[in-house]
Amino acid sequence: MVGLPKLSAAVILSALALDCAHFASGLHSDRVYVTAAQRLSLIRRAHVWKQTDVRAMDLKAGPQGKGAFAPGATVTCEYVEEAFSGATPKFGCAITPEDRVKVRYGRDNSEVSAGIAATRLLWALGFGADPLYPVHVVCHHCPARLVGDGRTASGDMLFDVAAIERKMPGHDIEAPSVGPGWAWPELDLVDEGAGGAPRAHRDALKLVAVLLQHGDNKPDQQRVFCPSEEHSKRALADCPTPFMMTHDVGMTFGRANLFNRKSVGGANLDEWSHVPVWKGAKRCVGNLAPSQTGTLSDPLISEVGRKFLADLLTELSDDQLRDLFSVAGFGDKPARGGGWGLSVVDAWVAAFKHKRDEIAAVRCS
Repeated sequence: MVGLPKLSAAVILSALALDCAHFASGLHSDRVYVTAAQRLSLIRRAHVWKQTDVRAMDLKAGPQGKGAFAPGATVTCEYVEEAFSGATPKFGCAITPEDRVKVRYGRDNSEVSAGIAATRLLWALGFGADPLYPVHVVCHHCPARLVGDGRTASGDMLFDVAAIERKMPGHDIEAPSVGPGWAWPELDLVDEGAGGAPRAHRDALKLVAVLLQHGDNKPDQQRVFCPSEEHSKRALADCPTPFMMTHDVGMTFGRANLFNRKSVGGANLDEWSHVPVWKGAKRCVGNLAPSQTGTLSDPLISEVGRKFLADLLTELSDDQLRDLFSVAGFGDKPARGGGWGLSVVDAWVAAFKHKRDEIAAVRCS
């Protein structure tokens, strides 16, 4: 278990007061909070993976169900003034008054393609991720400051390269004194004896982050949530199946770096293909450089975690990998450096398979 810092009585009482105040206010709003103690209890019982048939997953179509979009669908929506964290281009848009979505956009925004590919890979392997759907967007009343790809005859703004985010169904679990999301060291608080995820699943998730080079892994890039839609939102502390998942994985498929530079960290084949999975001669220490925002770097991976992920990755076919990189638009981007002598998509597939081989080849003591 990760050691927790010693806090003064005043700090503890202040945190408890903050939690209780927000908990009470939640009874009169759409947002419901738990206390820090309740959150910790839920994390101890949390899971990070669910059984899935990897070979049967359609990485081109992506997750289906309510709110899904076919690849390349044209979506018309009404601009909504909304503040989002992060500096990458995004805006709110209402498809219907009840259906507001977050739209990521931009031909030069590597987080669109990287986010689509990363979320679909995580989904196919059985790890949680809020899916991104590659679409074209027609936006009513979008302001001119959002530089799109032209306008329709009626003046609507067009976004040819865009992705709509859908949250996995369920209710977020948050304690105000802790803040949103979860930090990666909190995975070590999960207790298999209390019904939580085994170490194999947790270490496999850390190794996926290394594989993706997910350097911008600050706490609010992850979610703790209750995936049961039937479970009462007012009783989140009693959630039967708490789940910990990644949320924003747009800065991936490059090389993790201290300042989270997009040109290096996002959808960069040359950088991604040349960074090894393992750190130097220290086998089973994942090679993930620290970033100013992140809480995971160079994680130690157990043999059970390595093997668990290796077995999942071997289930992916070449056709699935081609679909993964094609639907995410990687083929439309120049492959920086490389000299692979392959199509851009095939070069990404080859780089992925090399990393998969790196994971499969070692044995962790």
